[in-house]
Amino acid sequence: MSYKTISANAATVTKEWVVIDATNEVLGRLASQVAKILRGKHKPSYTPHADCGDYVIVINAEKVKLTGDKLTDKVYVRHTGYPGGQRFATAGDYLKKKPTFVVEEAVRGMLPKTRLGDAIFKNLKVYAGAEHPHAAQSPKQIKLNEIK
Repeated sequence: MSYKTISANAATVTKEWVVIDATNEVLGRLASQVAKILRGKHKPSYTPHADCGDYVIVINAEKVKLTGDKLTDKVYVRHTGYPGGQRFATAGDYLKKKPTFVVEEAVRGMLPKTRLGDAIFKNLKVYAGAEHPHAAQSPKQIKLNEIK
């Protein structure tokens, strides 16, 4: 009896669409589970050098929770490109103004910092409200505690 090691590639991988509701979910725990699904680590055919994960739709991003004082103490830094152009904004500011950014940045930080990570990140769709335009893909609704 011999077993062959299966190495997935773009031609052999099967991708599914998954919906995750972020209502009352802790941001870091949500992001780590989403990153795991995007990478494909929940599948037996996981291959580290290939995009073998699923498409993930996160809805209700505006209702995500931050524990402790992160709402006021967590700071996102950006630069305008001009001298003295460093700008700071708290997580609370972004949750009011652009709630999808908070979830996207948390997930992006948990993906590889390579071209593969950039390609995998494009499989993530985040929406502030409960509606999403991906009904034609017939996504499967899952709960975070069901993921192994």
